[in-house]
Amino acid sequence: MRTVARLGSDHLPPDVRGGTVSAGHHTSWSVPEEHRADPAYVEAGAAIALGQAVYDRRTALGIDQVSLAERTGLTVQDVDRLEGGGTTPTLPLLRTLARALDAKLDVSIDTEETHVSFIPHAA
Repeated sequence: MRTVARLGSDHLPPDVRGGTVSAGHHTSWSVPEEHRADPAYVEAGAAIALGQAVYDRRTALGIDQVSLAERTGLTVQDVDRLEGGGTTPTLPLLRTLARALDAKLDVSIDTEETHVSFIPHAA
């Protein structure tokens, strides 16, 4: 299970401090068709796909974000941002990640979809 950092109440908006906030669970999201064609939407989806692939491979290896940061030369904050889908990667970063995660990076880019996975090297 993915661990999410919790911020103190001083980081919450004034209308939420001291209140009860429920964690909602959604089985599906409805995205209007006009948003799906928006380049920003497509790019955000690609960044999220990469972040999920990095998280999945890192946890499969049994290493934490600190270890991945050490292996890549990134900061822990950079790894966290990457796994959260907040990074647009460069080719050198992708190569570094593949090396650090001992895997081949497989990326499939179509008009509106991006699939990303790390394929472990044979032992």
